[in-house]
Amino acid sequence: MLSAFDKSRSHRCGPGMARSAGIGLAAGVTAAAGLIFGRKVTMTAKTGKGHPLKQRVLDGAAAAMQRKYPLDAMSTYLNAFHMYADEMGRQVEAAHFCIHLRPDLHQCVIFDRNEPAARLIGIEYITTEERFRSFPDDEKRLWHSHHYEVKSGELVTPGVPDPAVHAYFKDFATTYGKTFHTWQYDRDDFPYGIPQLMMALTGDGQVNEALLHDRDRRLGISTEQKRQSRADIPWPEVVPGANPWESGRTVQTRLEEMDFKR
Repeated sequence: MLSAFDKSRSHRCGPGMARSAGIGLAAGVTAAAGLIFGRKVTMTAKTGKGHPLKQRVLDGAAAAMQRKYPLDAMSTYLNAFHMYADEMGRQVEAAHFCIHLRPDLHQCVIFDRNEPAARLIGIEYITTEERFRSFPDDEKRLWHSHHYEVKSGELVTPGVPDPAVHAYFKDFATTYGKTFHTWQYDRDDFPYGIPQLMMALTGDGQVNEALLHDRDRRLGISTEQKRQSRADIPWPEVVPGANPWESGRTVQTRLEEMDFKR
């Protein structure tokens, strides 16, 4: 049986407290939405600096009012290095933003860095070993394995603690990727030319150490520490057909003139 004090406290902590909690929650949501909106406006203003006024007005309105569902769905940020499929000496840093579209397929857009004014440089599709084994031989030549990127520590998820992604990388080590870069930003300050097929590194001594050290310094990480933390991840057997450059022969895209079909 409640005492008079208990009844009074129960009365005060009922609807009134619920209303207070509801107001607090609404205020929190509003503050978070305001923070996100402010961040979008700030990034848009930064990247739009120097653009014509009419373009900046459109950019600001779009940032505030439009929903970008495919972009919002990009839940994973990966950082690694790619090399051109026909030249190991041409290596570039690649910031991937990925959607796990279905169990056997990730799709990623690639930028040169994770900043508001980053350059869009390519795309990558990632599939499972099971799906890769079903590919025709000509298709397999376009794909690279991820086993070494994972085991070496070169593939990272900046900002996410290693224990949180360890199981993810155990599975990722068995996957395969097909990557094309549309901007050869290691050579040109504009996206000239045709898309280039890219590959991943597959062994020690291949990475450009200057690129690696610069990446680790900027992101505040240690590739060597990540290698050690992944020592228990098994080395998967690479399916024949991937990483064709290891044979001494490779494939690359080129333009070909042909008759137009009507």
